[in-house]
Amino acid sequence: MTTDDESLHLGLRAHACGRHSSTAAVELLIAHRRRLHPADFRDRFLFTGTDFDTGEVTTCIDSPAAVMALDRGRLPCPGSEARMLRVAASIGEGVPVDLREVLAELDAVNTALVARAVARATGH
Repeated sequence: MTTDDESLHLGLRAHACGRHSSTAAVELLIAHRRRLHPADFRDRFLFTGTDFDTGEVTTCIDSPAAVMALDRGRLPCPGSEARMLRVAASIGEGVPVDLREVLAELDAVNTALVARAVARATGH
């Protein structure tokens, strides 16, 4: 039996499967362990569906919409969560991010997560 979080993670990984940048973005958010959990985020920016051919359940994140809501003050999001969401959206969807600004505010743990995501996005 899987928990709701495990099911969510499986769905996100299934949707990103085969694309280095998408996988890196998803794994960054999963590893960060914060942004995917609030109900307001799940209800507005996560979409789950079932593949008609395989029956596999996948979940995608509307990262551009989430960052737009963040920019407009319509997504309550503490500092590190906002920064990690911006980096993940940039890696996975090409949403522009000011790395100098974002990276300067990350602690050592989150910096390591971002470095791992960048390496994963390039296939390493």
